[in-house]
Amino acid sequence: MYPRLVASDEIVWMSTQEAARRLGITTRTLYRFVDEGSLPAYKMGRVFRLKQSDVDAFIEQSRITPGTLEHLYPERKTSRTAEADT
Repeated sequence: MYPRLVASDEIVWMSTQEAARRLGITTRTLYRFVDEGSLPAYKMGRVFRLKQSDVDAFIEQSRITPGTLEHLYPERKTSRTAEADT
């Protein structure tokens, strides 16, 4: 006999379309994340499935740390710099 899983141990499987929708990305981008090893997926017959817990963990790991995006916006002029320009 196999041990019975309790509700908290149940795996919730998602299709690639469901996972892509949850992440707000295209299935093509999802496949790229899977191929790069960023997001685990499982092949079951001819289809791929993802664990909802893995998708949720991927979302949390993708959180941006405040203060790490300075390279994306131009440097602000300080009042000294503004005075020197005039």
